[in-house]
Amino acid sequence: MPDQIKNVFISHVHKDDAGLTDLKNLLKSKGMNVRDSSITNDKPNNANSPEYIKSAILGPRIDWSGCMIVYISPETKDSEWVNWEIERAHKQDKTIVGVWERGANGCEVPEALDEYGHAIVGWNADKIIDAINGDYEGFEGPDGMPSPQRAIHRHPCG
Repeated sequence: MPDQIKNVFISHVHKDDAGLTDLKNLLKSKGMNVRDSSITNDKPNNANSPEYIKSAILGPRIDWSGCMIVYISPETKDSEWVNWEIERAHKQDKTIVGVWERGANGCEVPEALDEYGHAIVGWNADKIIDAINGDYEGFEGPDGMPSPQRAIHRHPCG
């Protein structure tokens, strides 16, 4: 079977840039090549206006992607940018997959991921790939064990 190629946006905080390389290498080892459109230190964003960054830089990159991966580390939950990126992806009905940082010890997930995520998985290439492809919708802790029952967010029909 030939390698899969996926266009993704990896939502993260910049201190985790090195972890993104590890994540992409993990997926590549199982035959999935990801083309990541997120902003990293390797391809920085030098703009200063938050509205410009959202509308002209991040927005089009999220729009281009077929899936969003949220790299979950201790600092991710407090990032306004990560929550905004997740909400943008949700408004476009993109698959949103949370992936725990390798070795994570149960930090909290961003509020928007908790509300809109399709799956949250541990550091396991097969499960990450299945979640990206829409074949797995489980919610796990960093150790790969199922998370406690989650509240279902219901929205009234209008």
